[in-house]
Amino acid sequence: MSSQPLTAEMRTNFRNLYADVLWYGVLSGSTMAFLAIYAARLGATTFQVSLLTAGPAVANLLISLPAGQWMQNKPLVSVAFWSSLGQRMGYVVIALLPFVFSTPGQIWMLALISLLMAVPGTVLAISFNAVLADVIDPEWRAQVVGRRNAILAFSMIATSLICGQLLDLIPPYYNYQIVFALGAAGALLSSLYVSRLRIPSQEPVRAWSLINDYARPGLQRMANGLRSSAGLLFLTRSRGRSLLRLDLLRSPFGTFMLACCVFYTFQYTSIPIYPLFFVRVLTLGDGQIGIGNSLFYLAMMIASIGLGVISAHLSHRGVMILGAFLFSLYPLINALAHSVALYYLASILGGAAWALWSGGLLNRLFERSPEYDRPAAMALHNVVLNLGILFGSLFGPALAAQIGDLREVLFISAGLRFLAGFFFVFWG
Repeated sequence: MSSQPLTAEMRTNFRNLYADVLWYGVLSGSTMAFLAIYAARLGATTFQVSLLTAGPAVANLLISLPAGQWMQNKPLVSVAFWSSLGQRMGYVVIALLPFVFSTPGQIWMLALISLLMAVPGTVLAISFNAVLADVIDPEWRAQVVGRRNAILAFSMIATSLICGQLLDLIPPYYNYQIVFALGAAGALLSSLYVSRLRIPSQEPVRAWSLINDYARPGLQRMANGLRSSAGLLFLTRSRGRSLLRLDLLRSPFGTFMLACCVFYTFQYTSIPIYPLFFVRVLTLGDGQIGIGNSLFYLAMMIASIGLGVISAHLSHRGVMILGAFLFSLYPLINALAHSVALYYLASILGGAAWALWSGGLLNRLFERSPEYDRPAAMALHNVVLNLGILFGSLFGPALAAQIGDLREVLFISAGLRFLAGFFFVFWG
């Protein structure tokens, strides 16, 4: 327990943070979990599905650094609220698409909306991470973030299970509209509680530390392509210095970033393949996909709880490398699957592997970044992350078009992920 007294202002902020993440979990377990599956059921190609991640990656690359600089002297709670409202109105539009567009039009509109949402979404991701650091006193961070992660896990798991069953029970055309409407409601309610946060009246303690909060507001995801928001709060902490420091590439941190870029590229190679593989090859129902999502989140959270014990034995570097190698099991087991059983197994192992790799990376990133250049180092990591997402999201569909067999693409992706693990062995 913290020695810092819990004031009324802190209690109110913590309640709002818990409510925010509860409703964010509803969004994450509904619209965000099933959007790519919906596109696949509409008949989208692998390239069209890839645009759901490639477009936002481009937007993040273009605006994250200037947005971070712009925010430095702005009221961050206000910035976070209005950017969240701008981004999350996109989920309202998605719920209304079937009323306005035909099937082919909906597919392209999903890609366009995802791109447009990424602009305020990038501002939201950066500003909210900074708000989180300012609102939670360092002595209370472990407790508050731990509770947020637990609430998020419960909310995502329950929502994904419920939405999967609703999609199976409700007739087509109406089922996805209802699920997407639920996601839009969760998104707007999450924004409401963000608006109620208040920066403490005293000067906030801005410790140079990472906050391992699993909520990724503003960062879109699909399948097991969870994105890390590691160090985004540092983009508002540059204190007037340039964040684009390419000279860091010539340091040992630069080789670490190369390893990260290779891993992100190979991770996202298979991301656009999964929705089509689940729908057209494994012919999974939405209820089964919902169960798989829930198993992934559950395994991720359980593995996260034991992360400290594992890190004490293997070190942060060892945990990161172990998670990177294990991450290849997700595409491999799915490629071997001919029934839902192996899909469930892949979800469990994939969630555990992601927790190990992500937790190890967060801590290793902090260890490897130069102490007095952390804002620039984290900005460079953000650039590398989005370059990897962009390269991988485009490489996967190109590979599928060349080979023509989604199962073979997943086998190749598993091999590439395993190969990427060696980059961390050498340069991690």
